[in-house]
Amino acid sequence: MKPSKNSRDGRSVSRVILPLLATLVATAFAAGCSKKAQQGGHQMAALEVGVYTVKAEPVTLTRKLPGRTSAYRVAEVRARVNGIVQKRLFNEGSEVKEGQQLYQIDDAPYVATLESAKATLARAQASLVSSQAMADRYSELIKTNSVSKQDYDNVVAQAKAAVADVKAAEAAVTNAEINLSYTKVYSPITGRIGKSEVTEGAYVQAATATLLATVQQLDPIYVDITQPAGQALQLEEYREAGLLQAPKEGFDKAILHMFTGKQYGKTGKIQFADISVNPSTSSIMMRAEFANTTKGGVPELLPGLFVHVEIVEGVAPQAILVPQQGVSRNTKGQPIAYVVAKGKDGGDTVELRVLKADRTIGAKWLITDGIKAGEQVVVEGLQYIRQPGIPVKPRPAGQTPGSMPIE
Repeated sequence: MKPSKNSRDGRSVSRVILPLLATLVATAFAAGCSKKAQQGGHQMAALEVGVYTVKAEPVTLTRKLPGRTSAYRVAEVRARVNGIVQKRLFNEGSEVKEGQQLYQIDDAPYVATLESAKATLARAQASLVSSQAMADRYSELIKTNSVSKQDYDNVVAQAKAAVADVKAAEAAVTNAEINLSYTKVYSPITGRIGKSEVTEGAYVQAATATLLATVQQLDPIYVDITQPAGQALQLEEYREAGLLQAPKEGFDKAILHMFTGKQYGKTGKIQFADISVNPSTSSIMMRAEFANTTKGGVPELLPGLFVHVEIVEGVAPQAILVPQQGVSRNTKGQPIAYVVAKGKDGGDTVELRVLKADRTIGAKWLITDGIKAGEQVVVEGLQYIRQPGIPVKPRPAGQTPGSMPIE
């Protein structure tokens, strides 16, 4: 049987269409491969980033610690005799001088006691004259046996008793004079006096040492500083290891910062550091001394103020500082940075480093581990780095488009 005309036409069409379809598929595949190759070539292009070249440099390390001001000297003025307060001789809140009279307590009873003591002393002195004369006479009579030995001993004993009476009377006079002097209450130090705890007419007692007023010397003024004990021990280890050196001005320099953040105009001096640790706070107390300036008659620093004191910890001779914009944190909270490294092909790539950042100094981090001097840290273009190992083209920070210079 001969093939039909329709079948011959179908085979002819197939021979034409199939090669055409194969050509189209091959062309599309080649185009897709070319596109992927172009995309792959774009991804492998080096990313331009701004870098900061790390260098080791000497840095003076300081630290701010909390503190509270306290008066240089505090004197509580208390009653030393019983009596009625007759006068208050000062203005509350004013400056008083050492030896200035502050109160007058009724002295009439003590004047009478003094006069009585003086009379007793006079009587004792007169008795002593008589007893001594009697003893002198008996000392001559005993030589000729004109008086008995017993009478002589009695007279001598009376003379000695008269001497003792005089001394007792003199002590009573001195005691009366002291008590009389206590009726005039004086300031023991120069300083600013607070409010009066008693008024005229109040009865004060020596037995309870009634508080009358408090005087505080505010110039100079102390600042009691709190430092964690662990921090102090670590500093000693750093100094012994040579990581920290003594500054030229020593370790006793102190800079005071007010609670508002304002720096106090005068530099202070560390007086001492306590050798015992407070068990409740695990801290060590240090004390600094500052000159206290006066503005409008009022001291600038008042007792009880909460302040911060900046102390010198030492000089790190080979400190590594990295700009803060080059340091971020991972999901664990660890400080990290991208550092330029050499790839397998010899080109520049980025390497992720986990750092040990001790503190900030100005706009930079002090790095104690993770970066060495001479390495380059990426500080610009970080938002384009998706993963470590990508090729980069490092440029000095501040020279990439839209960047700011690094100080």
